[in-house]
Amino acid sequence: MTSTAVSAGPARRRGAAAARARHTPARVLAVLARSVAIVVPVFVVATFVTFALRSLSGLSPARIQLGEEATPEAVHRVESQWGLDRPFLVQYWDWFTGVLHGQLGTSWTNGADISTLIGLGLTVSLSIATLALVIGVLLGFVLGTTAALRRTTWVDRAITGFVTVISVMPAFVVGIVLVAVFAVGLHVLPAAGYVPAAQGAGPWLAHITLPAVALSLDVVADVARQLRGGLVAAYRENYVTGAAVRGLGPRRIFLTHVLRNGIGPALATLGLKFPALVGASVVTEWIFGLQGFGRFANDSAQAGDVPAVQGVLVVSIVLVVLFNLIVNLVLARVTPASQRGV
Repeated sequence: MTSTAVSAGPARRRGAAAARARHTPARVLAVLARSVAIVVPVFVVATFVTFALRSLSGLSPARIQLGEEATPEAVHRVESQWGLDRPFLVQYWDWFTGVLHGQLGTSWTNGADISTLIGLGLTVSLSIATLALVIGVLLGFVLGTTAALRRTTWVDRAITGFVTVISVMPAFVVGIVLVAVFAVGLHVLPAAGYVPAAQGAGPWLAHITLPAVALSLDVVADVARQLRGGLVAAYRENYVTGAAVRGLGPRRIFLTHVLRNGIGPALATLGLKFPALVGASVVTEWIFGLQGFGRFANDSAQAGDVPAVQGVLVVSIVLVVLFNLIVNLVLARVTPASQRGV
């Protein structure tokens, strides 16, 4: 009887694991359905507010093309050519349906297609932001994990101090220092410019490394802090003590119980990091001579090019929504709390 009970234990655990594996797709689909139900109305409202920007700004393509001294007749003629004399809701619907088809309108300043202009800048910014995110996640994971495993020791205090210092360092200051050291001093990396990946992975990576490192420090700090806090909190839970009593080794306890339960805050903090890296790099792009998404947004705003600014806002909204959706799906798949529906 005793041997039967002992052999039934692993069988039950295997059965529970199989049941969790079967339910995982259902959980992911449920999270996806909830996210879509939230995202759709938020996107509609956000695009409506974005389109209302022109009316709120009081700007007009006629004022840009003809100057402030243009006659009312000339202003009306130009606005009619742009379709701005139609009812507001009609204009919004035409613009919104174009957005759904990837058409963001035409620039007031040069008549170019905004989708094409944003695409050119977004390629540069996405390259830098992706590398910055990879650097930030990897280094932040190493620092946060090391601090948690060596909690209350001098290693933990040193990492905490280092993370605090880099979290308050502006990216443009770090960028200037990196250029001075690695480009001007050591001549190992280019100081400015951008080379598309199609022209070679080596030159492309060399040109985006310095700006990516400059932007990654904030990600490193946030990931390290959130991961350390989550892991330390997980180590205090009763299930960790129970796993140690059952004879599990420290490595298995960390990977199976502590990491999966403590990584949630670090993953959640990434939800807004990637879009922020794409859109908040204006000064960094100036330092490294890059015509990216952030610089395009800044130039469009200064020129009063409302359709371009509207396109930038729409793309930013899409980036935020998509990246948060990805983070939610990863959380639903990885963390036990999400798997239990908590």
